[in-house]
Amino acid sequence: MRYCLALDLKDDPALIAEYERYHERIWPDIEASIRDAGITEMEIYRIGNRLFMIMETDDTFSFDAKAASDAANPIVQTWETMLWTYQQALPMAKPGEKWLLMDKIFTL
Repeated sequence: MRYCLALDLKDDPALIAEYERYHERIWPDIEASIRDAGITEMEIYRIGNRLFMIMETDDTFSFDAKAASDAANPIVQTWETMLWTYQQALPMAKPGEKWLLMDKIFTL
C-alpha cells in the first residue's frame, strides 16, 4: 500500500539545512523501527518548508501499531523530540498531530 503524508518545517534556512543533514544518515534504530513496522520504502521530498513523504508498506503495516511501537521505544521518542525542533504542524493539524495523511485525488 502507498501512503502520502505532509508536514511543514520551520521556515528557517539554517534549521532546514540541519534537518536535511539528519536525514542523510538516519540512526540505525530509526531505520529498524521503520522497517519492522512493515514500511518497505520511504521517501521525503521538500519544497520550501513543506515536506511530502511517500511510504510503501506491506500487509503487516498499521498506523496504530506503528504509533504504539514508537511510543514504547525511547530511541524513537528521542529522535522524534529532536526533529520536532525543526518541524511545525500544518495549519489544519489538530493538537498533537505531526505528519498528516494526504487524500489521493487523481490517478493516471
